[in-house]
Amino acid sequence: MASTASFVIVSKNDIPIYEAEVGSAPKKEDLAYQHQFILHAALDVVQDLAWTTNAMFLRSVDRFNDLVVSVYVTAGHILPEVHDLYIKIFLNPLYLPGSRITSSHFDTKVRALARKYL
Repeated sequence: MASTASFVIVSKNDIPIYEAEVGSAPKKEDLAYQHQFILHAALDVVQDLAWTTNAMFLRSVDRFNDLVVSVYVTAGHILPEVHDLYIKIFLNPLYLPGSRITSSHFDTKVRALARKYL
């Protein structure tokens, strides 16, 4: 069965700084926009839930047709494996905190982690 997932890192200002479509389903441009719309719509729910519960896995916070938004929030609000990669980006003196992550190395490593866990 072909599936796809969107992985997004959102800054503290609710701005996506990294986005990746991962999975085995064929990529379609219109689906990418639909995923962005659904993820942005779910941010308000995530923001409210993240501060009212001690749970890190918020499970399904939003649903649209057959698409489900599941959220995992760590204490630092970053996934543990990606945390190391993000710290390396963050420590780069040329990186402006809160700006988009455009590193191809970061993208390759995140996609490898996604394949590992999906």
